[in-house]
Amino acid sequence: MILLTLSTERVRDTVITNEQGQTIYKTNTPFRLGTRTTTIQKIKPNDNQDHMRDQFDVLGEIEWHTFVSSKFRYHGTEVKTKEFIPKRGLWDRKRVFTGPDGRPYRWDLKSRVVVLSRDDKPRTEVARFHRATLGIIGRKRKATLEVSPEVAHMMDTIIVTFIYVEQLRRNKEQASKRAAASN
Repeated sequence: MILLTLSTERVRDTVITNEQGQTIYKTNTPFRLGTRTTTIQKIKPNDNQDHMRDQFDVLGEIEWHTFVSSKFRYHGTEVKTKEFIPKRGLWDRKRVFTGPDGRPYRWDLKSRVVVLSRDDKPRTEVARFHRATLGIIGRKRKATLEVSPEVAHMMDTIIVTFIYVEQLRRNKEQASKRAAASN
């Protein structure tokens, strides 16, 4: 498995590193009233040995909306999330999309994590998010995204869709906590 580590569980503002500790992706969402946009950047290969500073290209953006469909800007196109990664299932806990390899995939928004699997028979899990632990029970660990090497060819798509579905899951979790607190 490919293990990517997140600097924080706040996926809209995080740095994602590989197992060697090199930054591969980073996200940033400036605060603003109204519509917020998350920019996802990917490290750019360095072809100059004298220039040792990492450089990044914009991989994509997610424009977050509350009452209408959010939007992805990715690979030079803009698409509504309801078209690219529509809801499926009871309580909108599943999001499906077609990968660049033409195969169907499904993110399951579980109560504490998100899991990506192929949306066919047999359903094969290809990525799983692990939340950070404080180390009170077991060892302390940072938040990680575990990705199967068989889908490494579509890592950019996995990252963009992961940022989106994990933020949706976090929003649902926060809403249920607020509802429980008000009762």
